[in-house]
Amino acid sequence: MGSNKLAEIAGATNGVLFDFDGPICDVFAGRPAPGVARELTEVGTRHDAMLGGKAHGVDDPMEILRLADQGGEPVIRAIEESLTKAEVSAVKVAGPPVPGAVAALEAAHSSGRKVAIVSNNSTACVRAFLMQHGLRYLVHEVIGRAAYRPDLMKPDPHSLLLVAAQLRVHPHNCTLIGDSVTDVEAARAAGAMSIGFANKSHKGIALTEAGADAVVTDMTTVADALASSPKPRA
Repeated sequence: MGSNKLAEIAGATNGVLFDFDGPICDVFAGRPAPGVARELTEVGTRHDAMLGGKAHGVDDPMEILRLADQGGEPVIRAIEESLTKAEVSAVKVAGPPVPGAVAALEAAHSSGRKVAIVSNNSTACVRAFLMQHGLRYLVHEVIGRAAYRPDLMKPDPHSLLLVAAQLRVHPHNCTLIGDSVTDVEAARAAGAMSIGFANKSHKGIALTEAGADAVVTDMTTVADALASSPKPRA
């Protein structure tokens, strides 16, 4: 998408919200997601055999957590706690930040904008990664998924509205950078703008059709737009 549109978005943005898994970190690069999903399925099966049957063959840990909502509080707690431990372990071996991510964080921060990470991953794993790579100073707020409330994960706008309030920036002046349709849907529901990060070839069309205000294939493009566009007056 054209640089003029990105400049327009950046020029209207006081709060830059980054999704975590995709734009900042490839969370399960060193500990593949299907293996984690199988571990969570085993946890769920011990509590609820029927739920374990539904989860069998699902290779996305987040989808296992969403399914846990059908099993009641004991299942949700067990899977949430197991997933959080797995995520913290995974980010330790995930490798460096996504190319261009550090530049985007630095550009957002140095331009005087408020910066946050808003993720369906746990707050603990996001903070662990930021600390490991010396990036915590660039981020004003970290909002991970609400513990034991998988129903409030994106595409629900809960986390975006919460972080906007904490940053004291109106949602209309926030932009979420995310690589999934649920990110775009959450931004639209919150009244925020969105930049879709098409880090895989098939994502561009899906992000555009979901209503992303712009779509990029490189986080450096986001960094350049933020660095070259002054933030709006509060």
